[in-house]
Amino acid sequence: MNDIRRGDAMLTDWREAAGRFEREVGKAVVGQARPVRLLTIALFARGHVLLEGDVGVGKTTLLRAVARALGGAYERVEGTVDMMPSDLIYHTYLADDGRPRVEPGPVLARAEDLSVFFFNEINRARPQVHSLLLRLVAERSVQASQREWRVPNLQVFADRNRVEREETFELPAAARDRFFMEIGMEAPRDAETRRALVFDPRFHDTDALIGTLDEAVLDHAAIGGVARAIQHGIQASPEIETYVVGLWEALVRPGEAGIRIEGVDTSALIQGGASPRGLAFLVRAARVRAWLEGREWLVPEDIRAVFPEVMAHRVFLEPVYEMRRETIVPELCRAVFDTVAAP
Repeated sequence: MNDIRRGDAMLTDWREAAGRFEREVGKAVVGQARPVRLLTIALFARGHVLLEGDVGVGKTTLLRAVARALGGAYERVEGTVDMMPSDLIYHTYLADDGRPRVEPGPVLARAEDLSVFFFNEINRARPQVHSLLLRLVAERSVQASQREWRVPNLQVFADRNRVEREETFELPAAARDRFFMEIGMEAPRDAETRRALVFDPRFHDTDALIGTLDEAVLDHAAIGGVARAIQHGIQASPEIETYVVGLWEALVRPGEAGIRIEGVDTSALIQGGASPRGLAFLVRAARVRAWLEGREWLVPEDIRAVFPEVMAHRVFLEPVYEMRRETIVPELCRAVFDTVAAP
C-alpha cells in the first residue's frame, strides 16, 4: 500500500469504500452526516478523535458503528474516578485455585490487531490515566512487562458529555492537543428524523441496530498506507499555503489582525496553542476532505470544512475568558475567516 500514487485506481477504489463506510455508519445514526464525515476524515488522516455532546445524542452508538464498519479488534473501557493506569494494561483476578493471575488488559490483549480503542466518558478518569493515554495516542505504543508493545493500527476514540461536572477531570492541554479532532454532536433538529428516533423501534435496541451493519467495510490494516498516499497525492498551491498561514496568524494574534469581538480584548485573549502541529493536522484533514470530494488539489472550502473541529480545541484562552470558551472560540473562528481573504 505504501507505493500508491496519485491517480491510482486503487485510491479511487478506496474512495468508493469510504463512501460505503459512511453509508453503513449512517444507518445507525440518522441525522448525523457531518460527524460521520468528520470521523471518516480522521480515519484516513490517522488521527484520534474526542467526541463531545449532550447525554443521549448517540455518541456511543456512533463510535460502535464506526468500530464495526472499520473492522479489526475492538476494545472499550468506561472512565471512572477509581480507574488506575494499570487497568488499561493488566487484568488481575483470583483463579479457581485461589491463586492470583495477571492477564493482558484491554490495550495489550490484542495489541497487533487492535483497531478501535473506545474510552467512554474519558473525563471521569484521573490525570494519571490521561498520561498513559497520551503516550498511546501520540506514539501508538506502550511500555509494559519490560518490553514495548506496538499497536500500529490503533484509532483512539473518546467521548465525554458536557452536562455533568461532578467527579470529573478536565483533560490537560497536552492531551487535548494530541487528539486530531474534537467533534461536537447535537441531537438532529429536523422533525422527520426526530420522529424516527422516538417512534421507530429499530433505534431503541442499540445492540440489534449495530448487529445489522456490515462488518469490516474497510481493511483497517491497510488504511495507514492509503493515508500516506493521500497526503502525498493531494497538492496545495502557493496561494493555499499563504492562506493557511494567514489563518494561523489571525487565530493566534487576533488583536494584531484587527479582529473585534464584543466584550473581549482580543489583544489579550489567547494564552497559547494553535501550534505548528495543529496546522499540520489541519492540512492533513483538508487533504483527506479534498480526496473524498474527488479532487487532487486543495481549495479554501477544504480548510473551512474542518477548521473548527481541528483547531478550536487547540486554542487556549486567558483564564478570564475561559469560562466563555463555548461562545468566544466559535466567534473567533468565524472572525478569522471573515478577516483573512481566501484565494
